Amino acid sequence: MNRNWTFGRKLAFGFAVSSTFLIAIGVAAYWSIYVLVATAGAVNHTQKVLEHVSGLLSEVTEAEAGQRGYLLTGDPSHLEPVESAVAGLPAAMAELRTLTIDYADQQARIGQAEALAVSKLGLVKRIIDLRKAGQTDEAMKLVLSGQPKKLMDNLRAVCDQIIRDERTLLSKREAEADTTANRAKLTIVGGTLLCLLFVIAAGFTITRSLTDRLGMAVGHVQSSSAELQAAATQQASGAREQASAMSEISTTISELGVTSRQIAESAQRVAQIAEQTAGAARSGEGTVERGQESIAGIRRQTDLVVTHMLDLGRKSQEIGAVLEIVSELAEQTNILAINATIEASGAGEAGRRFAVVAEEIRKLADRVAASTKGIRIQIDDVRGAVNTTVMATESGAKAVDLGARQFAEVALAFKQISDLVSTTTEAVREIELSTKQQATAADQVRIAVSDVAQTTQETEASSAQTLQTASQLAGLSMDLRRLVHPQAV
Repeated sequence: MNRNWTFGRKLAFGFAVSSTFLIAIGVAAYWSIYVLVATAGAVNHTQKVLEHVSGLLSEVTEAEAGQRGYLLTGDPSHLEPVESAVAGLPAAMAELRTLTIDYADQQARIGQAEALAVSKLGLVKRIIDLRKAGQTDEAMKLVLSGQPKKLMDNLRAVCDQIIRDERTLLSKREAEADTTANRAKLTIVGGTLLCLLFVIAAGFTITRSLTDRLGMAVGHVQSSSAELQAAATQQASGAREQASAMSEISTTISELGVTSRQIAESAQRVAQIAEQTAGAARSGEGTVERGQESIAGIRRQTDLVVTHMLDLGRKSQEIGAVLEIVSELAEQTNILAINATIEASGAGEAGRRFAVVAEEIRKLADRVAASTKGIRIQIDDVRGAVNTTVMATESGAKAVDLGARQFAEVALAFKQISDLVSTTTEAVREIELSTKQQATAADQVRIAVSDVAQTTQETEASSAQTLQTASQLAGLSMDLRRLVHPQAV
């Protein structure tokens, strides 16, 4: 066994080898028991064959005895063994064939025995039938002929041969069973002794190795316990200082958490004000948009007025052209009336009436000419008013355009203000969220510092316990050293 192996490895090696021996012994014992069981089964099988062969001879013999009793007495009760033998022969022979199916010689002999048994029982039935028919002399002659005895002797010879072969096989199997049992005993006893010797040797070796290594380990434990005492003392001092520092840090973190919450509340108020400002800016932007829509409506109405005024000026010009035509017609009519008056005065009494009509036409033409002049003056006034209105409307349209551009600039300014307020709101919200996260982080840090402070206190207590344990460990190492090496103390 290697000296560099660990104690656990040596134990594992010892248990592995011992287990191997035990497994080998168990396998050998199992195999021996298996062979013994198989041999016992074979012996039982042979016993069954012997029983069936003996039963066959017994049934045939009883049938022959029944035949003799009936031949002598005529009593039908002697026929029961004969009927039983005849009825049970096929099943008995089939069972024998099944039991000796793996033995060809026995199969052949069983065939011979079956043929002889069938012939013997057939002869018995024949003798019984002759007796039943009243031919007793013929039946006696058949009995005394020696044929029944010869068949019975041949059947006994065949059955004896079957029994001898089976008994020979039985003796052979019993010898194999004895050999297997002796081998199993030798294997179990020898293997057990060998396993016991190995366990004793392994135990002695492991104990010796354990004692040596344990002595070395005790020495290391003593030196380590002394170092552990010194380290525990330093750890206890450092834990106290760390607990004091953690207490101060916890106070500072608490103050930082309070400040962070105040900042978060201020940021929340600023965010609310920014949201209100953004709402007002969005409302002003809507108002400006509605003003732009109103100015656009005014612009459309102004354009419509200008269009109507231009249309009115164009129609005034058309009316003026018509008045020119009417004026020319009035002048021509006046000229014609004058000419007609002149012609009527030259016509005498007959032209006087026509002169009156011509005078009336001339007067009507004068009135038409005067009316045409008045209408032309009014139309000129309308044209002037239309031109003035168009110029004023164009000036108003320009003013409306200027107002629309200024409203657009105001709307753009309101939109920029709304965007800036929205950006400010988002920034304030981010500041609020960051401040809340900072406050949460401060609380978490405070909790963590509290946990660290508690852990430090527990570490301080653990250091004291470690110091006490190190002292106890030093005492235990001395006791263990006295147990391993009493002479070394």
